[in-house]
This record gives sequence, structure tokens and C-alpha cells, in this order.
Amino acid sequence: MAAAAGVAAGIAAGVSAGAGDPVGAAGRLDAISRGGAAYAPRHARAAHAADHADSRSARAIPTHAPSRQHSRSKVTAPAQHPGRKAATRQPARHGHPPVTPQPAQAAPAKPYLIYDSVLPTAIPADNMVATYATGPYAATLSQVAGRHVIWIDVYGTDYEASALDVEPTDATPDQAASWAYHRLSRHPTELAHIYTNISEWPQVQAACARLPGWMQSHIRWWIADPTGVPHLVPGSDATQWYWGSSYDISTATPRF
Repeated sequence: MAAAAGVAAGIAAGVSAGAGDPVGAAGRLDAISRGGAAYAPRHARAAHAADHADSRSARAIPTHAPSRQHSRSKVTAPAQHPGRKAATRQPARHGHPPVTPQPAQAAPAKPYLIYDSVLPTAIPADNMVATYATGPYAATLSQVAGRHVIWIDVYGTDYEASALDVEPTDATPDQAASWAYHRLSRHPTELAHIYTNISEWPQVQAACARLPGWMQSHIRWWIADPTGVPHLVPGSDATQWYWGSSYDISTATPRF
């Protein structure tokens, strides 16, 4: 962890310097540099994913949009970015109560870092935490107590999660459109964050292009491009550029 903390410090400095129903995946491959049985590669979930085939059925985008336009809500950030609100979740699969949303405030004025991990307790304190709401690596509320969290769905069925993981053993591009439709139908003033690999992004964009225009404007793109150097992929709202043994790191724009 000392080495990881050093990497994180250098990364932060670099960033600061540069800084109804819808249709219905070279994924993140975030095991390339990871070790240890506890942090298993996500593409190893294939066998487990088969047990959830019933929850990944294809769907069709409705031909009409809601009658009114909706403005996006403000989302939260970690302690160093007090203007963003923690994402909410209803982890019914684990029998926990939903996370209580915090009051919305002004969005941060500059890019900031997001750490994501299947081991949320490994993420350094005072940083935005992104971790799983569903799937074999779903986190418990006790693992993120007191943290600002982005909850990630991997099946396209948890519309309380604020992000969806689109890669081969998780949600498909069409399921991304379905998930965004359902999430935004339930929460029309919130955002739908979609994570996918840079090579898969065009397919996901094509699927989501069939959504009503106001919904498309509420989608935020979280793109994996692990060069190891802080950067933002043009057109993305957040770019995951570092893959580590305990967590990955992304740079997010203020609108993410």
C-alpha cells in the first residue's frame, strides 16, 4: 500500500497540473496487472454470468419520450470535492437499507480522481470510491461506510446504481441502453454513467443513440484507456487510465 500511495500522489499531481423499455463488449480486462485471489479478473466471471442469463434479456426502446424535458441533478464528490453527492443504491440482494443521498451542491470546478476496486477498503481515504452493487464482487455497506460512493451494476438490472459496467461478461451494449432508459425513467433528474473499454465504446454509443434525446444528454461516458498516464479520452466524461493491483484510477471531468 505504501507503493500504491506513492503512485496515487504522483497521479494526483499530474491531474492537477493538466487539469415502456429500451433495446435490449473488449472489456476492461482489468486483471492485466492485478495479483492475488481476492482481486480476481472480471473476465473470469463468465461461468458466474451464465447463472444470470435470465436478467440480461434484450429489450426495445420505446418510440416516445416523456412529455417534458428534465434538467440533470448535481452529483457529489469526495471530501476534496464537496460539491458532488454520493450515489444512491438499493442493495436488496444483500438485505441492506439504501444509502442515504446527501444534499446536492455545486459541482467541482476542475478534474478530479476516482478510484475503483473490488476491494473498496484498499482505496486511500478521502477519495471517491467506485465499487460494485451487483455481481460476485458486490460490496457491503460496511466496506464503504463514511465514503462517497459510485455504485456500479454489472447486470443492467440495478437502476439505483449510478454506473453500469459494459464488457464481455457483464452488461452488453444493448443492455446499456436498456439500463439507462430504466434508470432515467425512475430518476429523470439524475445521471447514467456508462463504463466501457475504448474499443467497445462505439457500439455502446450506437445502442444508446436510440434513446430519447433528453436521456442521451444525461448519459456520462466512463472510458477505459489504461495508458498509465493521466489523460481524458476526447468525448469522454471520465477516463480510466491506471490499472493497479489493488485499485484502478480514473480522471473525471466536473460534469461526470
